[in-house]
Amino acid sequence: MKKLLLFLIWLPATLLAQPAERLYKVVVAPDHTDWTYRVGEPVKFTLMVLHDGNPVKGATVRYEIGPEKMDPTRKETVTLTNGTMTVDGGTLSSPGFLRCVATTTVDGKDYRNLGTAGFDPSAIAPTVDNPADFDAFWTAAKADLAKIPVDAQMTLLPERCTATVNVYHVNLQNWGTSGAMSRFYGILCVPKGEGRFPALLQVPGAGVRPYQGDIANAEKGLITLQIGIHGVPVNMDPAVYTALANGSIQNYPSFNLDDRDRYYYKRVYLGCVRAVDFLSSLPQCNADRIAVTGGSQGGALSIVTAGLDSRVKWLGAYYPALSDVTGYLHGRAGGWPHLFTGQSANWTNKADKVKTVGYYDVVNFARRVRVPGRYTWGFNDETCPPTSMFAAYNLITAPKTLELFRDQGHWTYPEQSERMNAWLFEQLKK
Repeated sequence: MKKLLLFLIWLPATLLAQPAERLYKVVVAPDHTDWTYRVGEPVKFTLMVLHDGNPVKGATVRYEIGPEKMDPTRKETVTLTNGTMTVDGGTLSSPGFLRCVATTTVDGKDYRNLGTAGFDPSAIAPTVDNPADFDAFWTAAKADLAKIPVDAQMTLLPERCTATVNVYHVNLQNWGTSGAMSRFYGILCVPKGEGRFPALLQVPGAGVRPYQGDIANAEKGLITLQIGIHGVPVNMDPAVYTALANGSIQNYPSFNLDDRDRYYYKRVYLGCVRAVDFLSSLPQCNADRIAVTGGSQGGALSIVTAGLDSRVKWLGAYYPALSDVTGYLHGRAGGWPHLFTGQSANWTNKADKVKTVGYYDVVNFARRVRVPGRYTWGFNDETCPPTSMFAAYNLITAPKTLELFRDQGHWTYPEQSERMNAWLFEQLKK
């Protein structure tokens, strides 16, 4: 019998795509090829504007330099007389990231880019508290979930089925607040052949959307399950999700932040465990070999799932969100969803809300990861700041590999996905 695999992954299309090419390209690059420096070591940034692959002589560039996501400490407008210029960036006195953002305007259009220097990133420590009863809290939560039957309801979608794959709309019973139960929805694709198949669970990035099902991988012999996290069916008209995003679930990462037992992500995190319950129960699936991966919010959920569920044996995380979100309360960048910065901090910077995030921050799940993992992100990510991601990564004591694509923002190179997928399949096929 062929070796059996279970494999969890999700990367939204909006994150997979590289930024579109632009007529004028602004280049910002630190003077170390690895963009990495020792604390106290000075950095210089090279600025350049390209058009048709050549430097634009005489281009006017506005640049600002400062710790990532913080107010800039230096601003200046310069003319690139020869098409390029090197500027002093200064340094940092503690581990972190220093960013230079440059903008030029041509024919009324702004062209912008950035470069980010890392200072001893492997020494970045988290700011978020690690609650003494963290393990007891989640052990009790999982015990409550285990009392709830999965009650899987599978509806065949004949219009999506192929000659070799059956496609189902699935909903599962999940934990809910105040003693109520909720539902968790997804699209399941199952190969029609005999035997037990590898499985691919796709955990989502932020937002709300419909899913079509990963039929392509199912046709290669994988069970695939794409899940939503918001407790609504995932096969409705796209206009429904637009209405939800702009209405009842807008700003959902802050819902019930003052109560650890009712916070929005409790149901979500337990729903990921419930998804593993469901896949493990399928007669076509081998539950002994499980991996988890995803990007952004999905990167967070992959670490959370591995930290919560010992059935997960490997994980791969792209630019994990929800990491060290309290960074802003300590004068540095915090992770998405940036709960403690700007005007929102007037509401969130309260003792009860700060306490709640300790039970949900990826940092504290990273502390508890015990399985090999592969991680990947870039220094230029403005959605999930590298400071926040390193704060989580540095605490992982299990075998780990970090592949950096330094100029990457909140998107993914095709090569990056290819290498991650190759690694995951290599582990699962051993």
